[in-house]
Amino acid sequence: MKDILAHRTTKIDASGIRKVFALAATLKGPINFSIGQPDFDVPEPLKQAAINAITAGTNKYSQTAGDEILKAKITDRVKQEFAWSKPATIVTSGVSGALLLAFMALINPGDELIIPDPYFVMYKHLINMLGGKCVFVDTYPDFALPVEKIAAAITDKTKMIIVNSPCNPTGAVYSQQRIKALADIAAKNDILVMTDEIYERFCYDAGCASIAKYYNKTLLLRGFSKSCGMTGWRLAYAAAHECLQNVIEEMTKIQQYTFVCAPTPFQKAAIAALDYDVSDFVAAYRKKRDFIYEGLKDKFELVKPAGAFYAFVKAPAGASATEFVEKAIAKGVLIIPGNVFSEKDTHFRISYATGDEKIEQGVNILCELV
Repeated sequence: MKDILAHRTTKIDASGIRKVFALAATLKGPINFSIGQPDFDVPEPLKQAAINAITAGTNKYSQTAGDEILKAKITDRVKQEFAWSKPATIVTSGVSGALLLAFMALINPGDELIIPDPYFVMYKHLINMLGGKCVFVDTYPDFALPVEKIAAAITDKTKMIIVNSPCNPTGAVYSQQRIKALADIAAKNDILVMTDEIYERFCYDAGCASIAKYYNKTLLLRGFSKSCGMTGWRLAYAAAHECLQNVIEEMTKIQQYTFVCAPTPFQKAAIAALDYDVSDFVAAYRKKRDFIYEGLKDKFELVKPAGAFYAFVKAPAGASATEFVEKAIAKGVLIIPGNVFSEKDTHFRISYATGDEKIEQGVNILCELV
């Protein structure tokens, strides 16, 4: 029988996170540190906004680029924050949707994209599928933005530098000083920067510096899934300075033939979500972060996370991360090996987006395994 599958399917693997997430469904009462999904529900006022939109009949396609009221509000927000006079925007089906649209609009076979390692799992596989080349720049052991290494990795084939702060999987938040330094390097080499800021509201010790504030040739990706607990609603947006308006236009054109538009009633709820106060959620997650760090730091080597809701923990001496993860899963603690997010297999990722009781149980079991 002929091979009927497209060759590009060989460029990607099934997500290691999803494999563990599926395993969780088969176990009774696991301690699930695997999936990056808030343990709080969508706030009631935002649920009601979506319900109101549905009952009012707002259930048809929106404009491809998004609901006009929502887009106008996003545009005003971006103008105020970054002093861009005429930003271009598009509402997407999650930041994942924005990533696919952006990569499809920008990557040619052979193009190089510089990515700090560890990295969000989707970057590598989408880039490989589209024929691009990932150039990984090591951030171990402190996971700070490696500005000098990025500068050294630039070639005449470099199409883009990807920044993810707060970072999944490490929880690192890049300093303003390093963000500014990267902006200078990108400007000197006239290279596009994509900044993935889905966790920008989850910063625990200081603000989150955005490179969009210092470099106009930046494609900004933000969303609602994490901050408002609406991961299943698939809502995000991309914004760019007017010098990159053509990128947003091409993303919009590709959206016409892929996602068509983001879910319409949920876009109406997102109008309210832009202004929703999530400080209570952030405070609760700061406590979870502290609990995880204090509970593990005497037994494991780890950098205290400054944002998002992940800790990237070094496996005990003498074991790879995959080996340690297998032991943890056997004890009912679901964690993800670091090689899902990295070219190394030395660490494992914990998502502490779960209940405090589960966190305590999980921390105790992990410490017992050392």
